[in-house]
Formats: sequence, C-alpha cells, structure tokens
Amino acid sequence: MIPTLHTKRLTLRPYHRSDFDTYAAFMASDRAKYMGGPIDRDKAWTWFTNDASTWALYGFGTLAVEMEGALAGAVGLTHPPHFPEPECGWHFYDGFAGQGLATEAGRTILNHTFATTDLETIVSYVHVDNAASIRVAEKLGGACDPHAAKADGDGDGDDTVVLRHMRGAA
Repeated sequence: MIPTLHTKRLTLRPYHRSDFDTYAAFMASDRAKYMGGPIDRDKAWTWFTNDASTWALYGFGTLAVEMEGALAGAVGLTHPPHFPEPECGWHFYDGFAGQGLATEAGRTILNHTFATTDLETIVSYVHVDNAASIRVAEKLGGACDPHAAKADGDGDGDDTVVLRHMRGAA
C-alpha cells in the first residue's frame, strides 16, 4: 500500500495520472539538468511510472508533494537496476524551491522508509555542481561516502557525490 504522509506544511501522496503533465514539463526543462535531463515526454513517462511502480516492487517509492493543495514536487526512493543501492531524491517545481520543502519532505520519507523497511542505509546520488541538493542531503544527515558505488551510466563518477543516510540519523 502506498502511504499518504503529512507534515505541518505538506502532504506527500501517491502520484495521480494528472500529475504527469507538470512532471514532464519539469523534466523537459533545464531545471532537470542535474537529474539527467532535460528529457522528452516519452522518457519522462518511463521515469514517472518507475517512480510509482517502485512501491509494488520494493515497498518504498516516490510520492508527489503538495503544499496547500498545489502540486509542489516529488520526493522518495527509487532503485532501478543501474543503481547499486536505493536512492533518496527530490525535485520541486517552479515557485516551490528555496522554502525548505525538500528538507521537510526528505526527512519525512526517510523516517517513514526506515520505520517500515529493513534498510539500514540509503544513498543520495547528487551532481557535484548541485550545491542546493548537497545541502539538503547534509541537513537530512547524509554524509559523503567516497567509497560508495556510483550508478551505472555516471561515466567515471567524478561528477557525482554519494551521500549516505543512516537509520536513526534523519
């Protein structure tokens, strides 16, 4: 079962089909550059459905984030075959960045995942130039793990930092 989680400001809920247009527009924009974008609508659909299906495959996954009823972004865990470990990631749409939402949502999904799975650690793969996401991962208790395996397809990995989140640290 996919949960709906609440914070003081946010609702983290399962994706709705109607979320896809906003998701695809974000993924087609330059704002998705640190996530492997921009990507076209077809590839965005593949990523969107991967995020949703992870719940059935692993018991964890990605949730849409709403603020005051508006779709603000997404946060969650994914574990495609080319990721050596489950990864916690986030993205927020125009008008919702810079408000601490990624930290708030990230803490909520990490706490939920550690409470409902047997995972002891979770990583965040972050582009070295994405200072904002590195700060979020650090606020969530993530510590740089220079020995962690990087996701396949990351080239030599020099452009990726792996931050490790430990059970009980978020």
